[in-house]
Amino acid sequence: MKLLFASDSFKGTLSSEQIIRLLTESAKRIFPECDILGVPVADGGEGTVDAVISVTGGRMRTIEVHGPLMETQVASYGIFNGDSAIIEMAAASGLPLVKEKDRNPLFTTTYGTGELIRDALEQGCRKLSIALGGSATNDGGMGAMRALGVRFLDAKGHELEGRGVDLGKVETIDVSGLHAGVRESEITVMCDVNNPLTGSDGATYTFGKQKGATEEVQKQLEHGMIRYASVMNACLGTQIDSLPGSGAAGGLGAALCGFLHAELKSGIETVLDLMEFDKLLESTDLVVTGEGRIDWQSAFGKVPSGVGRRCRAKQIPVIAIVGGIGKGAENIYEYGVDSIISTINGAMSLEEACLRAEELYSNAADRAFRLVRAGMRIQSKIK
Repeated sequence: MKLLFASDSFKGTLSSEQIIRLLTESAKRIFPECDILGVPVADGGEGTVDAVISVTGGRMRTIEVHGPLMETQVASYGIFNGDSAIIEMAAASGLPLVKEKDRNPLFTTTYGTGELIRDALEQGCRKLSIALGGSATNDGGMGAMRALGVRFLDAKGHELEGRGVDLGKVETIDVSGLHAGVRESEITVMCDVNNPLTGSDGATYTFGKQKGATEEVQKQLEHGMIRYASVMNACLGTQIDSLPGSGAAGGLGAALCGFLHAELKSGIETVLDLMEFDKLLESTDLVVTGEGRIDWQSAFGKVPSGVGRRCRAKQIPVIAIVGGIGKGAENIYEYGVDSIISTINGAMSLEEACLRAEELYSNAADRAFRLVRAGMRIQSKIK
């Protein structure tokens, strides 16, 4: 029997690698002769680069970039298959990089993300996958594009820095200096939100508050974003601001699609494609996936639903072992997951559950594999 373990991490408690180890130990106890393959999986959020590099045998590259407040820092991205790169924008422009007291999207920039993209191009990468999410920014992607050679000019012809405060000052956009490598590249943006660039569901009003924007700051940013969108549309000859997902990462989605002609795709689907997950499923009898908490949102771009859909297409059963079960978790059954097993086996606080994470997961894995063995025995009697 061949088992494939493909679980997301349990944020703050168990890494994907730890989960693979615990599942392997448990499976060998119940099925000593089984064949096992374990791969870390992520959905385009935290851990995506590590997961792809681990499976593809790629390497990490660390460089000096500018952070959200233009401070000097180091950030890493992955290179694999010779000409492919995997980048998390949060590595250079993420919210955790800004102290809470300093969070204000008027003054943050995606410039560092642009530096990561530029470096990947200069390393010869021509297939780029960029994970959006966790940004500290609301600059419409101006900072990143500026790092790639695009110039944003005010009414006096002065170049703008590319921060949120500059959105309303954009008068013209000069794309003549855009990095030459862009024209030769295939760029995929991992994005699981459908928010447009502007409006009540846009970048500013949906995500601005969590980045430190007050109501007054949101008004200023939205006013500027509308101005920026108008100039960008005129420059590109498109209506990029209405594109679903253009509001992701404070508008970085719009800039990547508009200036770099990137394609927006589901994060988990992109990760599974990069890992060549369908090939890993060949001859597999059972897949175990999971995440820290499964609920109604898990059907929308999360690891269990992505893995479940791929397995359903090949008629492979899937078990999800999870830390907690929330409202609407049963929706995941429509996406190829056959059963959910929680690691929680009694009344306990979240703190206790986190402290006992390995023990609880191991116990849940044993229960899962024992049920599988029981099912196999039933099947043998039916035959």
